[in-house]
Amino acid sequence: MNGDEWRVETDLDDEGHGYTLGERLRAHDLDDEARKRLGRRVMVTRDGPKLFLYASDEEAAREAERVVRELLDTERLTASVRITRWDPAAEEWVAPDAPTTAGEHPYEWEVHIDLPGRDDARELEGRLNAEGLPVHRLWRWVTVDAHTAEEANEIADRLRDELPDGTEIRIEPNPEGIPGPTFVWLETRV
Repeated sequence: MNGDEWRVETDLDDEGHGYTLGERLRAHDLDDEARKRLGRRVMVTRDGPKLFLYASDEEAAREAERVVRELLDTERLTASVRITRWDPAAEEWVAPDAPTTAGEHPYEWEVHIDLPGRDDARELEGRLNAEGLPVHRLWRWVTVDAHTAEEANEIADRLRDELPDGTEIRIEPNPEGIPGPTFVWLETRV
């Protein structure tokens, strides 16, 4: 399965109709135009009164939704129909407009690089950006975000031999990647 997975979810009001509608869709027992619009790459499954049509992209899912709605109208059936997409990071089906969480795991660690000069920092920032790493630069300091301590150590170890003399590297927890407490106890001493 690829990164773009879409699904049309059809929840029929009458479970008995799920068999006939599902069988028609699965066998592509539709008129020629609907069969052509649905395509061979749309997969159909059934679970009780629920039908699921799986597609590889949004366009195919939208067309499958139109075909299902037309078929429901023709058969005079009632159902709720919605399109969802797979969110691999959350490992669940979500609304098409839901924010994508793929690759958005929190960065719990940071590699701090203190370079001898601003030009060195600018050059390193450009190189790490080209590698696709989440990098930030402020004057002569560069920070690289990492998901785990192991990933942070691998980045630091790789960079140590490539950086100019006088460069300092340290690894620290990312304060933004640490979940906030439910409450904070504040105490004042007089």
